[in-house]
Amino acid sequence: MSHLAVVIVSWNVRSLLAGCLKSLYVDLERSEPESAVWVVDNASSDGTPEMVAESFPDVRLIANKENLGFAAGNNLALRQALVPSGRSPDYVWLLNPDTEVLSGATQALVSALEVRPRVGVGGARLQYPDGSLQQSAFRFPGLAQLLFELFALPARLYDTPLNGRYGRRRYDGNQPFEVHHPLGAAMMVRAEAVAQAGLMDEGYRLYCEEIDWCWRMRRAGWGAICVPQARVVHYSGGSTTQAATRSFVDLWTSRARLYSRLQGRLKRRLARALVRARICRKAPGEGEDKARACREVLRAWGHVR
Repeated sequence: MSHLAVVIVSWNVRSLLAGCLKSLYVDLERSEPESAVWVVDNASSDGTPEMVAESFPDVRLIANKENLGFAAGNNLALRQALVPSGRSPDYVWLLNPDTEVLSGATQALVSALEVRPRVGVGGARLQYPDGSLQQSAFRFPGLAQLLFELFALPARLYDTPLNGRYGRRRYDGNQPFEVHHPLGAAMMVRAEAVAQAGLMDEGYRLYCEEIDWCWRMRRAGWGAICVPQARVVHYSGGSTTQAATRSFVDLWTSRARLYSRLQGRLKRRLARALVRARICRKAPGEGEDKARACREVLRAWGHVR
């Protein structure tokens, strides 16, 4: 029998996390793998650690005194879960706290990985609370995706391969399909692939860490799939909307790090030029807050202003 570790990193989303854990435990009871659940709380001020300890005593809780970010938070649990002694898990499921696990999702992901020994990553089919599809798997980002982010291109092109998307019909099917990387909100990884590729890069405070991780796993010979039968509701932005300007800076700082790794010199230069030309129009806020966010992003992309 396979063994599964579930890791959830949380920050100030107490009620969403409670719903996530409730749905997760219901689904784990219907699944074959033995499982252990970890919650890493990044210094929440809304009583999250107390709620977890009281309502979910079986959870292995790590209550941080400061917000370490998503990658570092996951790595805390991964270092404890993936120990060489004892029963190390075969798979690790990284879940966002703003998700709801629908019936059969856990088993669908495990089963898909069990029969594909060279697949290191499996992503769920995400949907919004109203049941509509949320794009949950993508191609590795390039210059085209930056154009879609920074410029007003025709709306009909956004859900196309030009923007790194996979066709909606694939999500409606019953068969897993190959992808470059799934969205990190509900991503199951094979422990053997983690052992070869290493843990998440903690240089990413928030965003893009799962893309970098999948890219490193791919270089080590591991594939990635999306599993449409594994359905998970994603209440997107539960944490990031609490700090819109900080989240904007984190997103574009992480993208700068990612593009410096994935792209060659010419594409890196073109990417920097695109960001310099348009990023200040995208920055949230007004006045000095907007200007500060713009300066931080430009600095991350190698510009001095």
